Amino acid sequence: MEALERSREPVIGLFRVVVGLLFACHGAAALFGVLGGPHGAEPAFAAWPGWWAAVIQLLGGALVLCGLGTRAAALLCSGSMAYAYFDVHQRHAVMPIQNGGEAAVMFCWSFLLIAALGPGRWALASLLPSPRRPARVPAAAVTAAAAPTDPSASVRADT
Repeated sequence: MEALERSREPVIGLFRVVVGLLFACHGAAALFGVLGGPHGAEPAFAAWPGWWAAVIQLLGGALVLCGLGTRAAALLCSGSMAYAYFDVHQRHAVMPIQNGGEAAVMFCWSFLLIAALGPGRWALASLLPSPRRPARVPAAAVTAAAAPTDPSASVRADT
């Protein structure tokens, strides 16, 4: 079990990279006709929901792949796949195996997991500077600073 725990960060990172890459490939295929082209009709520019879904796939997948804005991008990607499943696939049948929605369900839950776990250590965001957090001051220093050292310093003269 220790070996599994030690490999947690690399596995999270690799999972994020693979899921992001596959999702970005779907977006590139739909928008640019590469990698075998779109599955179905090519979406017209700014057409709802096909073109916007492809943009989310390409950009969201790329952000997740790189580990930049991972939680927000993964949540958006997860939501887009939930929408795709309920709007497109579930009309035909309830179960994903019956309606062809397996990929939508797998991407939805995979991105939700990534949003919950975060990007892991293998993310570009870990290389960027983070906002400075206030320095932690030891409790003894706070106590010493709060206590007056000269008792006459705390007495105020009224004259």
